[in-house]
Amino acid sequence: MTGRLDFRMPRPASAEPAPLSSPDTRGRGGLVALFVVYLVMLVWIVLWKLEPPHVGDGMLRHIKLVPFAPTAEDGASEPFEVIANVALFVPFGLYLGLLAPLWPWWKIAAVVAGSSLVLEVTQWVLSIGSCDVTDLIVNTAGAVAGLGLLVLARRRLQERTGTVMTRACAIVTVLLLLTAGIFIASPVHYAPARDVDVPVAALGSVSESAILDTVDRPI
Repeated sequence: MTGRLDFRMPRPASAEPAPLSSPDTRGRGGLVALFVVYLVMLVWIVLWKLEPPHVGDGMLRHIKLVPFAPTAEDGASEPFEVIANVALFVPFGLYLGLLAPLWPWWKIAAVVAGSSLVLEVTQWVLSIGSCDVTDLIVNTAGAVAGLGLLVLARRRLQERTGTVMTRACAIVTVLLLLTAGIFIASPVHYAPARDVDVPVAALGSVSESAILDTVDRPI
């Protein structure tokens, strides 16, 4: 035989995993950017209700430890406000679920609860709103609901989940920006509750209902 025998061992296949090409990793940079925009809007809405940032005069420095029920300083939680808070924090759960897919649900809930607690304490420190346990509960519930939507989407969309849900987060964030712009441009603005001193001599024959309507009218 004239041929040579080759006793070299065959080169093993590379043990390194192939780079992931799923939408979850390819669009991570854009997703992080969208998340940052969402967080800025979230802080602005929760703390200052889309008004210019300011510090209160101490009148709204309340702590409400009884959820949903009225207290001596604060009334009961309005259903619309509860629903709005839940909807506002649903994207929080979506973003965290996409950016940290290996985190268990309770870890995401803990992060959102901690973030919500920071916002509530900040409201108390700046005297721009009451520190309400109700907000802590409903905000966390909204994020968990968003995470649940992501789980359902993964079961149905499979590999397309990252791409589809990233686009959904982008649409929600853009709509949030447009809504904020429309609110800022509109003549209706949020005015925090405050005491108004009205001289008794200036009341004249004005009815009590007319006075209350003037005080409660948004600025």
